[in-house]
Amino acid sequence: MSKRTEKTIVDIAEELKLSVSTVSRALNDNPNISARTKDKVKKMARKLGYRPNALAAGLRNNKSKTIGLIVPRISMFFPAAISTIIQNKLQEHGYNLIICQSNDSYEQEIALVNTLYSARVDGLVVSTTLYTTDFSHFDIFKDNNIPLIFFDRVPKDYNVKVIKGDDYVGGYTATTHLIEKGCKDIVHISGPLSCNLYVERVAGYKNALQEFKLPFKKTRVFYHELTRDNAWQTCEKIFSQPPFPDGVFASNDTTAITIMEYCRKINVRVPEDLKIVGYSNDPRTEIVTPPVTSVDQYPAMMGERVVAALMELINTAPSSVPRYSQEIIPIQLIARESSAGTVKSSGKKK
Repeated sequence: MSKRTEKTIVDIAEELKLSVSTVSRALNDNPNISARTKDKVKKMARKLGYRPNALAAGLRNNKSKTIGLIVPRISMFFPAAISTIIQNKLQEHGYNLIICQSNDSYEQEIALVNTLYSARVDGLVVSTTLYTTDFSHFDIFKDNNIPLIFFDRVPKDYNVKVIKGDDYVGGYTATTHLIEKGCKDIVHISGPLSCNLYVERVAGYKNALQEFKLPFKKTRVFYHELTRDNAWQTCEKIFSQPPFPDGVFASNDTTAITIMEYCRKINVRVPEDLKIVGYSNDPRTEIVTPPVTSVDQYPAMMGERVVAALMELINTAPSSVPRYSQEIIPIQLIARESSAGTVKSSGKKK
């Protein structure tokens, strides 16, 4: 099989007996070219299978009009929601988006950073892996003044633009809500403390207990990746013997929904015996029975702020805009039936 020959504007020009410069201007909608000529050129381009070389154009003007985005997993609600917002908003500014997922692998994250740098993206937006504690692989963007923004999962001591949720307030609000509903023995299921999200949510949980003079018990906090399988195993530990908790604050909604499923299996009633609060306001929380109370992180607001900050960094000189700042996106507790009513549990299976 012969190798396909890539068609160029020279081929279009020869077919139409036009100059190369006229074809180029027609393809770029130059106002000095007539509509009739533009139409003729574009039809011939389609016929020949011409593809514009965006990389070559980027090399000429030092802009690729492309942004790189690295998220942990696109299958999770929050990264998926925010990726959609970022892509839509970037398109309004004439930019394309390359979406990559690290699968929570630190090694994969390093490889993606290098790949996107080689692809000459005009900026990089990142939500890090659960286990990223060394951020030196991002230095290549910082050192070359390429806009770099972290969101949601962010560095603690790395001087970059950060846009994050108010996770401390989220943890505090979720726990306070359970206490105000009468809970006195509240389990917290957290992600690994290598990630900023869970450090702050645990701190909010602890401080709410302290404020209401309830004891903090290390045995009531569990740390692991927030998957369904891990949540199920944790439920087996929690409910292996009484006394059972009367409240659970889960750091994501997958975990909250899994807890509810497990409780149904062992005849622990939600919310009568156990009240549950999740995190992220995943759409599933509204359609399960009972609907799950959750903390809304406002992904649309965060995505819009990420793009606004990115455009500011791209369109201004490095010296005129602070490259190192932090912006906090508020949270809101969405109360539903999983935390309704008053506690009536005796600590035994019903």
